[in-house]
Amino acid sequence: MKPDHNTPQERMTMKNQLAEVGLFKGRAAVAGGFIVFAFTLLVLRYGWLQLMQHETYVTQSENNRIHLEAIAPPRGFIYDRNGVLLADNRPIFALVINRQQVSDLDETIKRLVPVINLMPEEIERFKKRLRVSRRYELVPIRSRLSEEDLASFTEKRYLFPGVSAENDISRYYPQGELFAHVLGYVSRISEQDQKNLDATAYAGTNLIGKLGIEKYYESVLHGKVGYQHVETNAFGRQIRVLKRTPPQRGTDLKLSLDIQLQQLAHEQLAGRRGAIVALDPRDGSVLAFVSNPGFDPNLFVGGIPSSLYNGLRDHIDRPLYNRALQGVYPPGSTIKPFEALGGLHYGLVDWDYTISDPGYFMLPGVNHRFRDWKKQGHGRVNMVTSIEQSCDTYYYQLSDRMGVDRFHDWMAEFGFGKETGIDLVNERTGTLPSVAWKRKRLNAPWYRGEMMSVGIGQGYFTATPLQIALATAIVANGGHRIRPHVLRSSSDPTFQPDLPKPDLIPYNGQPEDWDKMHFAMREVIHGARGTASRLRIGLEGYDIAGKTGTAQVKGIKQGERYDESKLDERHYDHAWFMGFAPVTNPVIAVAVLVENGKHGSSTAAPIARVLFDYEINRTLPPPPKVVPEDAGE
Repeated sequence: MKPDHNTPQERMTMKNQLAEVGLFKGRAAVAGGFIVFAFTLLVLRYGWLQLMQHETYVTQSENNRIHLEAIAPPRGFIYDRNGVLLADNRPIFALVINRQQVSDLDETIKRLVPVINLMPEEIERFKKRLRVSRRYELVPIRSRLSEEDLASFTEKRYLFPGVSAENDISRYYPQGELFAHVLGYVSRISEQDQKNLDATAYAGTNLIGKLGIEKYYESVLHGKVGYQHVETNAFGRQIRVLKRTPPQRGTDLKLSLDIQLQQLAHEQLAGRRGAIVALDPRDGSVLAFVSNPGFDPNLFVGGIPSSLYNGLRDHIDRPLYNRALQGVYPPGSTIKPFEALGGLHYGLVDWDYTISDPGYFMLPGVNHRFRDWKKQGHGRVNMVTSIEQSCDTYYYQLSDRMGVDRFHDWMAEFGFGKETGIDLVNERTGTLPSVAWKRKRLNAPWYRGEMMSVGIGQGYFTATPLQIALATAIVANGGHRIRPHVLRSSSDPTFQPDLPKPDLIPYNGQPEDWDKMHFAMREVIHGARGTASRLRIGLEGYDIAGKTGTAQVKGIKQGERYDESKLDERHYDHAWFMGFAPVTNPVIAVAVLVENGKHGSSTAAPIARVLFDYEINRTLPPPPKVVPEDAGE
């Protein structure tokens, strides 16, 4: 039998207890050293943080509960010349989101949709605002909460940390569309706006002027932003305000516009497309400025729905189009007084210069007949009767002798072909043709025959109603160039209208020529054969000087007659009237355009008469007669 070598005695002999104890002590020493080392590092780190970084982390801790919030300044008010409020500020509730306190923004928005009936375009606008706003700013997702929306959200407020209904101030236009095209409106700051803004000056602000006076005077209407240090709890709710620097409200503006005159002009254009501009010829103050149809500027303040905006933009009558400032039309016969003064200036005619009008004019060697509006002609015509009866043939001859370049230079003195300098944005210049203009614009030479249509305010010549009103005012004040302006004064003594001193147009004729032109234009209304003679019926206490105009929209071929029955209504001639009153020491100059109004004498002139009556006599037109329903036709 093989012996067993692994006896208990032998096994006990192989175990070395001393070695094991030594190994354990060594491991314990290493572990203890590591613990001491780690603890030492921890103590040193705590010491560093407490002693060396104390201020840094105290500040960060405070920032977790104390926030700097911008306070948007209220915009300055806008008034008419009589102190009637045209642009107001009203308190509203806006639903805003603090993204720093929202863990899942998309989920929060998704849950908000049924609570306040949030629309997709509102969500899209909100995301655009996020891209241009600072991280700590409150970003509105709905600018104006209705009472129902506010109640619905308040009931479920606890479900939406980081979302709150905040008090805000919004722009409001109490007169609606009456001043829309001159006041303009404010709307949300866009990404494009953000690129050109001072972020500090507009911190906390959501609105900016987009058109009209609101945009032109944005820098003074906006005001100065304020700030406050706010302590909040863990849920972001305000506990108290620690420090507050109040905002400064924007400057109040008083305009030269008269709300009553504006209302009258608006009523006279009701149901018709057109524009009316009334100026004070003494200093260029704008008394009325109407473009019809208009729009309600309040729709744009909180962000207009795309469907509604598209409807306005694509409407056949173009209500967003400022016809008074941007509409360019052939001015027709309204230019004849200015052109006649040019003939005197260049020495081409005098007041006694007379032509025989057979009803047409022909250039030498050309068979084409440039026809007068009166088929049989006006007979013997001098300058006064050419204005009174609006003789085209007289101005065919005069414009041919003047030539396009001299015509251009003279008419430019009255403000045609360039901006008037009015304190509004997006003004158009119209077209005042010249040889150089045609070469640059059309790469073509100027032809002598083209001057015939330009000479009676047709062809290449176009102008805005504002330009016609300005030129009329210059004639009314005896040739003094003025700048039309809407601002009359402001609440800031250091910010007042900076207007150039009126200066005389360089004129080579006689000083009394301006008074003689006043008389010629007076004959349009008060003369026996004046084209607007019906305007003097019932006229009391003053007289009127003016000029009618009819501008073709659709050309008529040689030999054809103008037949309205064969034309679409939008191809009817445009109706013009320009004039001033009283003839001696005039206080108002007016330009009236009625698109497709057919005749200046019957359509545009009576509108101007209503404005003259109010401005001079403070009389209002009689109310329209009400026909009983059972009265029949």
